[in-house]
Amino acid sequence: MNSQPTALASKIPFDADKLDTLLDQAGIDILIATSKHNVQYLLGGYRFFFFDYMDAIGLSRYLPVLIYPKGRPDKAVFIGYGLEKYEKELNRFWTPTADTSSRTSVGAAQLAVSHIGKMGVASAKIGVETAFLPVDAADALRSAFSGNQIVDATVPLERLRARKTAEELSFLKQASERVVASMQAAFAASKPGMTKHDVVRRLRHEEIDRDLMFEYCLITAGTSFNRAPSDQQLRVGDIMSLDSGANYHSYIGDLCRMGILGQPDSELVDLLAEIETIQQAARKPIQAGARGGDIFATAEAVMHSSPNVSCLEFLAHGMGLVSHEAPRLTSTGPVPYPGYDVDRALESGMVISIETTMHHPKRGFIKLEDTITVTDSGWEGFGDAGRTWNVVT
Repeated sequence: MNSQPTALASKIPFDADKLDTLLDQAGIDILIATSKHNVQYLLGGYRFFFFDYMDAIGLSRYLPVLIYPKGRPDKAVFIGYGLEKYEKELNRFWTPTADTSSRTSVGAAQLAVSHIGKMGVASAKIGVETAFLPVDAADALRSAFSGNQIVDATVPLERLRARKTAEELSFLKQASERVVASMQAAFAASKPGMTKHDVVRRLRHEEIDRDLMFEYCLITAGTSFNRAPSDQQLRVGDIMSLDSGANYHSYIGDLCRMGILGQPDSELVDLLAEIETIQQAARKPIQAGARGGDIFATAEAVMHSSPNVSCLEFLAHGMGLVSHEAPRLTSTGPVPYPGYDVDRALESGMVISIETTMHHPKRGFIKLEDTITVTDSGWEGFGDAGRTWNVVT
């Protein structure tokens, strides 16, 4: 248990006791968070607008730093860029110390060393985000602390974010629903002769109009498996897939829906229904307390009974501020990481993307991707509209 004063405890926007436990389990005394998403989470949603789109400036980059000593949030420090002094004037930061004097990534690291030095913890184990720490900043930390003092803190931070709060779930639901509505509008506006670039531009417009930050769109048309936007023109009868990611308050909506320029024939109806059957099978075991790996086991059992099994793929992964975050349900997916949650129980508030893809040799690329949140009694689908053929007449 941490011992922060009551006034400070009311300001901390995350579960400090849980973070302390996770750091203790990892043998970490002081956490140094440097990724945008984890700093945002630890600051309760704050993200500096000036560097929202990019990090580079001059010969260096923006590097936000949040220092959290285990059990001592009263000594927590936020280190921000010089322009964040205006945010400091607006009381954006809960940390007792907010230093907005950094200008470079190495400068931010040097400030972190200085602030940690004032804490009087010379032999502390330092946890850093190794994948989100520039070499110059890492070198500054290594020169100040012995090599065996620095360890990776990525997993404890991911576990902290695994269960979403009610506000986070609201953001994810809004993101998912708005992405699907945008895709349906983009399908409806599609016409023969338009290019894949044209469709993606329309989707971007629709997502921005719904207060989303457009991130990407993977798009197929006709029988091609190529998912890049291009000058390929749409033709009557073409099937289309839109697989788009956009965020709402930095929480990701990532879904895939199918459209067709005309009416689907019976074979196309059956193929998408087959994918839907697998998607529904994957949902069946989802509830708090269920084994995470059962999602794959149930979906794959249905998939392997299909006559099209050779061209089918199934994947499930966590969603939130990061795509493919906890729960991590496979060690063999396209994004490499250990399947930490395969044999662990799902928890209420976890959010999972489930996706089934068919590379049909004659009909083309067919896919559904859905977003599901775990509840105490089962699951809830976010953005579940538009899951049949979206017909463009």
